[in-house]
Amino acid sequence: MNTTTVSRELLDRYNKPGPRYTSYPTVPVWSANFGEEDYRQALRDFAAQPDAKLSIYVHLPFCAERCHYCGCNATVTKKDSVVDAYLDRVERELQLVTSILGIRQQVVQMHWGGGTPNFLNTAQTERLFGLIAQFFDLDRTGEISLEVDPRIGSRQQFEVFKALGFNRISLGVQDIDPQVQQAIGRIQPEILTRSLYAHCRELGFESVNLDIVYGLPYQSERTFERTLQAIIELGPDRLACFSYAHVPWVKANQKRIDETALPSPYEKFDLFQMAVDMLTGAGYDWIGMDHFAKRNDEMALAVREKRLHRNFMGYTTQSSPHMIAFGMSGISDLAGHFVQNNARLGDYQKTLDAGRLPVVRGHHLSNDDKVRRKVITHLMCNLELPYNLIEAETGRRVPEVLGAELERLRPFEAEGFLLFEPERLQVTTLGRFFIRNLCMELDAYLEPNTDRPLFSKTI
Repeated sequence: MNTTTVSRELLDRYNKPGPRYTSYPTVPVWSANFGEEDYRQALRDFAAQPDAKLSIYVHLPFCAERCHYCGCNATVTKKDSVVDAYLDRVERELQLVTSILGIRQQVVQMHWGGGTPNFLNTAQTERLFGLIAQFFDLDRTGEISLEVDPRIGSRQQFEVFKALGFNRISLGVQDIDPQVQQAIGRIQPEILTRSLYAHCRELGFESVNLDIVYGLPYQSERTFERTLQAIIELGPDRLACFSYAHVPWVKANQKRIDETALPSPYEKFDLFQMAVDMLTGAGYDWIGMDHFAKRNDEMALAVREKRLHRNFMGYTTQSSPHMIAFGMSGISDLAGHFVQNNARLGDYQKTLDAGRLPVVRGHHLSNDDKVRRKVITHLMCNLELPYNLIEAETGRRVPEVLGAELERLRPFEAEGFLLFEPERLQVTTLGRFFIRNLCMELDAYLEPNTDRPLFSKTI
């Protein structure tokens, strides 16, 4: 079990806005001057790489209603015709992309996110899966996963997912306490979660995962302990424990949250530390910032072997460095380029109707970007920085390339966050609570001591 004590003084000193580093450079750095032709060039660059592995993400934004706490790019509708029209445009996007890329490229990982992917009815689900299988060579032994909302799930629906070839499924739980559920506008009886979880096990999904959120209104140590106990009883293979970011000036639906009921920053941190203690004590390994996996899970093994990866779909054991995203707001990471689709449903659809790819921004990674990206990603995932990490690409060691940045990390050793060893930096148990602060010192785009309101707090 983790027994690390984090003082309030440390929390006060290091709880400041910073990136989560799902990418480097981060999205605010990207340029709106990056357009369709840049994306086409990225696709051509990828197509020129023989045997390159590829991941696919599909964004399905639809929900029957919008939860008060939600920060996702979601669209509320009750009409099947709206979803059908969206799938028409996704099909068009698939056609445009593969006209450049070539059809039947091998895909080793696919994920459907949202929104609520299981908002699609059976015919729509089968149509979308069939379209992807038509244009790409989907490796059925790879990770094929999707997120589901148990409130609209059914046993029959999960049987369809299994029959199509999905092998990993993530159930959104958030919290099991009725008062918390009422406060966030998401009523999900515990018996429903338990029933559908059991059915996933009966169907034989390779991995059944759960998502919870800490920092929600009316959460306390007492109520959150009960949620964690229920999760441990279920025994998911993996668990994501996300931090609630209250940004009502960005997400208007969050104005329905009672701010007076939110835990204080100290109370919120205590909730997360409770999660770490209880889950590690129950046989889970702490993965990255906020994920957990059973110790025999391949993700936990990847951490022990220092080969965990991270992309816009989350932590992964897949080594594919390339990802194409389809759908509104999707972000592709392809052949040294980041590309983002339009996040507005109408604009996304109109652009495709005009026969163009719906690009709104992107970034060409420089050589320096690629070096820092590898360093930051490895540090975030594997909690170490081997000095030979970039030697194969650059012919130089990390201290030769990032010597000034490493010196800026020296004060963190005195705080107990990391250790300077002869051949690497090693993050301590205390330091992993502040891993984003460490990575910010390696970020060439962040100005020291500058408040970045676009980013969430690091704690």
